[in-house]
Amino acid sequence: MASAPVESSSSRNTTFRALWIEAANRCAVREESLQPNQADQVLVRTLYSGISRGTESLVLAGKVPSSEFDRMRGPHMEGSFSFPVKYGYSTVGKVEAGADDLIGKTVFCLHPHQDRFVTTKDMVTLLPEEVPTERGVLAANMETALNIVWDAMIQPGDRVAVFGAGVVGTLVANLSRRVAGTDTVLVDTNTDRRAHTEAMGISFTKAGTLKGEFDVLINASAAGAALSEAIENAGTEARIVEASWYGDKSISIPLGGAFHSKRLQLVSSQVGAVPPARRVRWSFGRRMAKALELLADDSLDHLISGETDFADLAEDYPRILSSQTTLCHRIRY
Repeated sequence: MASAPVESSSSRNTTFRALWIEAANRCAVREESLQPNQADQVLVRTLYSGISRGTESLVLAGKVPSSEFDRMRGPHMEGSFSFPVKYGYSTVGKVEAGADDLIGKTVFCLHPHQDRFVTTKDMVTLLPEEVPTERGVLAANMETALNIVWDAMIQPGDRVAVFGAGVVGTLVANLSRRVAGTDTVLVDTNTDRRAHTEAMGISFTKAGTLKGEFDVLINASAAGAALSEAIENAGTEARIVEASWYGDKSISIPLGGAFHSKRLQLVSSQVGAVPPARRVRWSFGRRMAKALELLADDSLDHLISGETDFADLAEDYPRILSSQTTLCHRIRY
């Protein structure tokens, strides 16, 4: 397929602005130059990006352990976690130049908060026509949720408890409740989150009040107390999935009591790898395309908790990440 030049002679097409974390809890927007294009690259003008509170708050605070620096690098990240660093992974934009079959199309890309960028054609995924552009910023979270559900091996009829009513936890519960015959409940310490979960048709229970035995229990809360509650409410030979990432924080969990006699399974889930049972058939591209398809659900708009202009992002970013009310915060360009 023939490609149009990624850059034009216009000066507005030779620079871009990007959010950089310059030190712990301190940000700035930098203006930089676009790099010369290659034949397989596209130029994307950003329309929206999404802030993922869990991981991005750890990056902002400088709490990524040095042992994880390489594994936690995003596809288009620049700098290092010891600062300065350009980080983020949920961007929706319009292709302005490059491959003819993509020009003018709206795409999703795992990219930091930046108003224009050049990337290779294989790094962008077309947004389905039935998914509003504004909702596309949930794609990275949906991809993570889909991977968690796969790791959890949820089956029809299972009783499922999901801990953590943030974006990922809510998306996991939303996918779980669609499995035929499942009885799914979302558990959180913050009862204010009952509103968005019940508006999406998901049952909600306050942490510490969960009753009964469950077949599958998923912790997406980044709280050790939730993992302990999951163990307490797990049925014999139940599967417990730890989907949280704790950065440099250590937690303690109760592996005494009935943990061994119940023969409980405790497994981790991380979006950086497709589960082994699917890896032969499912590429990252196929998984992302399916995640975007799953965004064709109007109820998911309840997960957008606010919106900020990119021009104000450097000042607002620490506040957005520190707020307990933040779910997915959308950046408008």
